[in-house]
Amino acid sequence: MRRRRFLRSVGATGAAGGLAGLAGCVGTFGGNPNTTLGKPSGPGADGDYPYPTWGEEMPDVRFQNPLAGEAVSLADTGRPTFVTFFFTNCMTVCPGLIGALRNVQTDAVNEGYADAVRFLPVTFDPERDDGERFRAYAEKMNVSLDAGDWRFLRPESVAAAEEKINGNFGIGFEKQPAEDGNYMYNHLALVLLVNGEGYVERAYTGPSPNPTTFVEDLAKLRK
Repeated sequence: MRRRRFLRSVGATGAAGGLAGLAGCVGTFGGNPNTTLGKPSGPGADGDYPYPTWGEEMPDVRFQNPLAGEAVSLADTGRPTFVTFFFTNCMTVCPGLIGALRNVQTDAVNEGYADAVRFLPVTFDPERDDGERFRAYAEKMNVSLDAGDWRFLRPESVAAAEEKINGNFGIGFEKQPAEDGNYMYNHLALVLLVNGEGYVERAYTGPSPNPTTFVEDLAKLRK
């Protein structure tokens, strides 16, 4: 599946402000045989966005999990799964994305459903993000790599990041040059909640994700 490229001028590592929160609004109308949650009330369900939205099947694209030496498909979920796209050097929206998912992980561990949810954050910076970097980032962000199913994923190369992430998921990211070599990216802030059959239940956009909403939507999928 090829998606049109999506990138707006949003400032370093920012999210498109006009999309913030729209795809995550929960409505009570409409139905889809492949989903459990109702159709969102915002335009995130109208199929007019480059990233997968409500009721759409996730592209069957594989990324490497360097900490386990395995390839993981984002379509082969088997249980409710949160997917996001980030890079570890990000100092703006990415810590918020990962932090929100970490809070869901904490709730899952504390409430005894850690085995019922997966977390698959995918980097688009394979030049710097490898297994060692992921392990250090997990410690920095207080993410548990042992409790529950959290897997940091990466494409094999810069070219693969462009092809797999931009091409299949419509996550526009643009490298910003830096004189000190510590380059950053402009990119869309997106978290996908995918059900166990590989269909998107929610596409949350915006720089300030709400982990309470994530937990509440996840609870409906787990019933």
